[in-house]
Amino acid sequence: MITMRILGLLVYCFLYHACETTNTNHTLTIQSPQVEAANTIKPIQGVSFVAPPRPFRDNPFTPLKEIGADWISVIPYGFCSTDKPIVRYSGKKQWWGERVEGICETIKLAHANNFKVMLKPQVFYHDGWPGSMEFKTEEDWLKWESSYEQFIIPFARIADSLNTEMFCIGTEFDKSTQQRNKFWIKLIEDIRIVYKGKITYAANWNEYEHIRFWDKLDFIGINAYFPLVNKTEPSIKNLLKSWDSSKGKMAQFSSQYNKQILFTEYGYLSVDRCAFNNWELEGRIEECKINQQAQANALEALYSSFYSESWWGGGFLWKWFPEMQGHEGYLERDYTPQGKKAELIVKKWFHSQTGQL
Repeated sequence: MITMRILGLLVYCFLYHACETTNTNHTLTIQSPQVEAANTIKPIQGVSFVAPPRPFRDNPFTPLKEIGADWISVIPYGFCSTDKPIVRYSGKKQWWGERVEGICETIKLAHANNFKVMLKPQVFYHDGWPGSMEFKTEEDWLKWESSYEQFIIPFARIADSLNTEMFCIGTEFDKSTQQRNKFWIKLIEDIRIVYKGKITYAANWNEYEHIRFWDKLDFIGINAYFPLVNKTEPSIKNLLKSWDSSKGKMAQFSSQYNKQILFTEYGYLSVDRCAFNNWELEGRIEECKINQQAQANALEALYSSFYSESWWGGGFLWKWFPEMQGHEGYLERDYTPQGKKAELIVKKWFHSQTGQL
């Protein structure tokens, strides 16, 4: 009978070989951002690069250069369900951009266009959310953890083989990170053995303060979907004020660990009330009224709040569709700023920065 360790080695060999052989009526006013000189290290100006179903037709990085982005996160998905303690990754059945050849080609093309890359393997739950994942028995916890290792470690090896600049070890596993701290520390140690770049973890906005392994990582990663103002179209002034409390806590937290905070994800739907609980809006997205100004205001307030802070390492905007591939049919309401008022906000701030990370 094949052990999980041998199976993991076989999976890695397959992945490594595959990788090696693939070559509203509002006037929007744009003003120059005022950024204090304190943040002399250029923050990461990244986008979450949606994996396309088909290979690229043209260079997908040209539009990203135009807005001033300099990083992307590449996000292959594994799959789980709440009734089985296992992570499934079936490369042959997934979109090209999530298969190993697509992942490798995307990373190589990004580097060829002078973009840096965070590889961020993520788990999608068919009937829930990773943060609520919890098992009743130790046996099931151990089965899931072993399965997750077999999913994540081969990607860390690929990231190392392609000199990927950053690797994210997990995303929004609220209960697992709180209840199974030893597993995550051991996983970090194992990833350090096979991957030489920077590593982080993507904590949910209300999870990061409870995690106990930040000292083992290079960045404190936060998916920054903080609920701010519950209004149809909040003003930038109100949004800035609403950021004060969370911003103060993050500054203190960064100082406590002496590490920069990285927004591993951030963004807003282009609909009414998008600066509050976006995850609730997602469930009824077709009912939501389109509001590009609300999205633009929310991003303007975020950048205005954080760009001058030396403890903020930047982040990855959720999300960007290369060549407009991979969307779910509601682009005009989705998180992407492409072709919207928000794109002008992103471009203004990304082009305002100088220096090197």
